[in-house]
Amino acid sequence: MRKLISALALFLLAPLAAHAQTAPILTSPEAKDVWTHAQPEVARVTHVSLDLTADFDAKEMRGTATLDILAAADAKEIILDDAGLRIESITATETGKPLAWHVGEASEHRGAPLTIALPERAPTAADDAGESDGHWGSRITIRYASAPGASSLQWLAPEQTAGKEHPYLFSQGQAIENRSWIPTQDSPGIRQTWDATITVPADLVAVMSGDRVTPEGVAAGADSRSFHFEMRNPVPPYLIALAVGNLTFGELGPRSGVWTEPEMLDAALYEFADVEKMIDAASELYGPYRWGRYDMLLLPPSFPYGGMENPTLTFLTPTLLTGDRSNTDVVAHELAHSWSGNLVTNATWSDSWLNEGFTTYFENRIMEALYGKERAAMYSDLDWDGMIRDIEAAGGEDAPATRLRGEPGETFGQLDYFKGSNFLRMIEHTVGRERFDAYLAGYFDRYAFQPQTTAGFLADIREHLIQDDEALEEKLQLDRWAYQPGLPGNAIHIESATLAEVDADLEAFKSGAAVSSIDTEGWSTQEWLRFLNGLPRELPEARLAELDETLALSRSTNAYVRSAWLELAIANRYEPALPALYEFAGQVGRGLLIRPLYAGLMQQGDWGAQIARDVFEKSKTTYHPTTAGQIERMISADSAEE
Repeated sequence: MRKLISALALFLLAPLAAHAQTAPILTSPEAKDVWTHAQPEVARVTHVSLDLTADFDAKEMRGTATLDILAAADAKEIILDDAGLRIESITATETGKPLAWHVGEASEHRGAPLTIALPERAPTAADDAGESDGHWGSRITIRYASAPGASSLQWLAPEQTAGKEHPYLFSQGQAIENRSWIPTQDSPGIRQTWDATITVPADLVAVMSGDRVTPEGVAAGADSRSFHFEMRNPVPPYLIALAVGNLTFGELGPRSGVWTEPEMLDAALYEFADVEKMIDAASELYGPYRWGRYDMLLLPPSFPYGGMENPTLTFLTPTLLTGDRSNTDVVAHELAHSWSGNLVTNATWSDSWLNEGFTTYFENRIMEALYGKERAAMYSDLDWDGMIRDIEAAGGEDAPATRLRGEPGETFGQLDYFKGSNFLRMIEHTVGRERFDAYLAGYFDRYAFQPQTTAGFLADIREHLIQDDEALEEKLQLDRWAYQPGLPGNAIHIESATLAEVDADLEAFKSGAAVSSIDTEGWSTQEWLRFLNGLPRELPEARLAELDETLALSRSTNAYVRSAWLELAIANRYEPALPALYEFAGQVGRGLLIRPLYAGLMQQGDWGAQIARDVFEKSKTTYHPTTAGQIERMISADSAEE
């Protein structure tokens, strides 16, 4: 790391506030973030202080953001990221003097640059003594409001919630959406501390991904109250997260609990009961949990992901509530991000496998520690299947989109997760688990609260694990894994005995056995997915009807099962399943479960395209803005013609 950040001697500790030490930035060519307008080597944000009101009528967050800035000696301006912010004024915080500012031309994907003149620099005693270290700090205040259509924010009407009585708001910042409600430098490599005061209607509760300073809120008028939060560890700005609603809390242990609408609390407490054991297992593997609390927020169905690893408050989809705890691997995954992603963060989104591949590997180790090798083997085996499918769908072994480190957004499907985790599993199997665990624990400690690149990781593993062992270097094929397409020959396929039994049921079905002869009693989500995804993609209507009627697939309350079944039904234009499709698409907003359904419909020509557009028209108000935008592009007339 010293080699990568030797040019960063300027960026030490801002002289402004008693926040945690400023995190370094990386200036190597590989660390250049093409998804930000910021120039952090000139001037960078080190702390964000928000004072915002959630206006549910106007659907906007309104108030001020005060930014602490660390600038090079000759810096005259700072560039932030802006996606539709409605700026009223920008002033020097300490003097109140207006500052010149300008919003540049917006690009389709990354918004617009917000360029702000820095306050005049007052000479310091260090300057006079010739002892200045070449940087200086200032503070600016931006008065603004988010736009009603801000891509990070979803404002839900009461009828879109579990309780049906109160509105709801939540944010989703990853990857570059927080620039739509927070004026800052929205890049994972520019880590920032933050604090926030959020004012909401008096009958609602605000929660955020930071320490909860005012648990009950403070009266802010007859009809509102304010909540204050702090994050003293520098984090990538996409991890600043907010939710407001009729929320209640249930305790799981001394460090953990669940926030959710009251209607889902009991189910959530049951489903996530093992989280304290997960924290212990993770800490035993790779070092202490450094974020204080690990609480979870169970969101309404429109939340677009399985989980989001916001520090101190993981956001989770209600599709995890299957009553059998078979999907708690998602919780283990988000917890593991507390090390890989939140503690050590990809410097750019070209390196996203450093977050997701590491975390998928770590998640599997947590599940093995808690539930045994066979449970972990099931997840690994399914991940292998997903990896092979993604490689084939990307265009095969030579396709550039199968590289781990490529252009931003290039890596296909979930290869960041699957191929990335297999890379680490291969290293473990090659050097031995004990040796690799010791290395990873040291890695997380060496780069705690810092950004990382693929080149940085490879340099570190060569220094601390390979240590000039040429034979080991040749066995590992590190550069082949990181930079080349396809799957190297030393990849590790872990096979599950449990899933092998499901495979036998699949073969029996393919040979004509009646569905009623297959014993699905007690099947986990993973067994269901192995079976449904393994069925032939072309089946006669009679066999589809037999599957549906015998296994009640169209009525399944397990969202994973329902989605996998609907994919198969769509592939066969099985119209008796269409009512279940319309119902499901209007109830579930998780992209992993609904995007494949729209994609499958669009592959069915005019028949499917018409249904896709009709389903979307009836369901789009229930989706998060990013999900709705993805689906709208997918089903557009131009896409259909292509």
